[in-house]
Amino acid sequence: MAEATDDRLRLLIERVERLEEEKKGIQDDIKDVYAEAKAVGYDAKIMRQIVRLRKMKPDDRKEMEAILDLYKAALGLG
Repeated sequence: MAEATDDRLRLLIERVERLEEEKKGIQDDIKDVYAEAKAVGYDAKIMRQIVRLRKMKPDDRKEMEAILDLYKAALGLG
């Protein structure tokens, strides 16, 4: 019984390790895309912000933008 449990644990850990390697590769690919965008004149920081906004639900995004506008107005930022 313990041997089967040990094998299962080893397999799960190896699976996590493989996924971590894949994640690292994907993160490198994303970094390369931002570098390519920057090389042709796009602002990578703004692109990251747009990606974050697009991930948000529309209602959450509208609420965040309304609060941001309120804070900006309170601070005289227009």
